Amino acid sequence: MKENDKFCSACGTPVAKVAKEEFSVSSDNLIERVKELLREGNVTRIIVKDEKGKTLLEIPATVGVIGVVLAPWFAALGAIVALAANCRIVVERRE
Repeated sequence: MKENDKFCSACGTPVAKVAKEEFSVSSDNLIERVKELLREGNVTRIIVKDEKGKTLLEIPATVGVIGVVLAPWFAALGAIVALAANCRIVVERRE
């Protein structure tokens, strides 16, 4: 689907509006900030980018996600922390 679509082209279901926020964080605070965002509950996706804007990791955050399911994502975040000094987090939320 395209970003501005209001309905699913396959089934006609209305598409929820998505708001995007962007945060700059140091690699030391990256994992804690992502955990904090996931606890808020209304996040649909988290995208981690490096200083140049290159996407390093995308985390789909669905309703009912539990810690065991997120463990591999946190392991990947740990690897990103070792590689990047500063990161940008793009958060998508349903309105």
